[in-house]
Amino acid sequence: MPDGNEATEIKLLARVSDMARDDWDGLLAATDPAFNPFPSFDFLDALEQTGCVGKGTGWMPRHLAVTGADGKLLAAVPMYAKGHSYGEYVFDHAWADAFERAGGTYYPKLLAAVPFSPVPGPRLLTRADGAAHLRQVALLGLVEAAKRTEVSSLHLTFPTEAEWRLAGDHGFLLREGRQFHWFNDGYASFDDFLATLASRKRKNLRKEREKAVENVTVRRLTGADIQPEHWDAFFEFYIDTASRKWGSPYLNRDFFLEMGARLADRILLVMAFRNGRPVAGALNLFSDEAIFGRNWGCSEDHPFLHFECCYYQAIDFAIERGLKRVEAGAGGHHKLSRGYLPVATYSAHWIADDGFRQAVDRFLKMERAEIGRERDILATHAPFRKGEDGPAPHAPRGEEDEEGF
Repeated sequence: MPDGNEATEIKLLARVSDMARDDWDGLLAATDPAFNPFPSFDFLDALEQTGCVGKGTGWMPRHLAVTGADGKLLAAVPMYAKGHSYGEYVFDHAWADAFERAGGTYYPKLLAAVPFSPVPGPRLLTRADGAAHLRQVALLGLVEAAKRTEVSSLHLTFPTEAEWRLAGDHGFLLREGRQFHWFNDGYASFDDFLATLASRKRKNLRKEREKAVENVTVRRLTGADIQPEHWDAFFEFYIDTASRKWGSPYLNRDFFLEMGARLADRILLVMAFRNGRPVAGALNLFSDEAIFGRNWGCSEDHPFLHFECCYYQAIDFAIERGLKRVEAGAGGHHKLSRGYLPVATYSAHWIADDGFRQAVDRFLKMERAEIGRERDILATHAPFRKGEDGPAPHAPRGEEDEEGF
């Protein structure tokens, strides 16, 4: 069992495939038995193999690996040297601008995260035996890597709350954000969930679902049901949404095909068809515990179809599979009225320059106060019947980002 006296070596790797797939995923399974697919070997390697990260993208893999004296992998962290701040979903553009105007060099920076994925989950992947000690070794290894490479800063985004608190214990500045998640309170059907809502909200949701499918047929596809033509259609939807919302798409067609081949049994693709032709789609991945909404796009506008594909179909799927929650991704107060509750997301930030660190610390204190005020406002708009707050109280969050549901 690893302890504080065991010799360890910390390395930065230029690709995740420098580690064996079973070794990496073994750490993920030990850290998260529900197996969140985003930090998995296949998801990260698909990004690298298809050129979505790497040379020319501003995302250079620098994965942290901790090995023991026997050379076996003890811990790992997905990490990237970043030449910009796009695709991260935790905004630090203003920090970069302020530091540059003060004469500093903000980029490159180090980012411990899963690219293009605002999905909370484990970042410090470790063996089960000695996990607490290994998490500290990995975290301190990140700081050592930041010092060794002389970057301005190191950012840990969308970690678990436990990882976030550990980072705070080791001097990282702590930031909070907000997403909207739906929680499965043991519902047997969508109607069971509707019964918990106030009468007016319940009627509105029923009308939305009826209206959404007046002229289309909606199908949920997973595993072998997802065919190349479905990916072709969805990629067209994705490109259209990307070009309209932020100009340059992060993901390419090869990535969707590669991810689909590797993770088909962890993917839910919701597709809407009119006269047999696909007109809209929503991409989700899921673990053994939750479903994670990622991308949406359409070629035709149909009333409420976005809500049906992205939110209601995900709820149906979660109820059928017995999943605990639906995480609908970045953005959208409109999710609140549809039964999605505000929850905390986390990030932690190590900054090399003392003066800049103090300035960011002051900003974060003001931001937390604003988040508290937002929490109070959002709490008054929960859609549940009077006297019911839903399955559990959840604290709201910060900003929205470039894409998502």
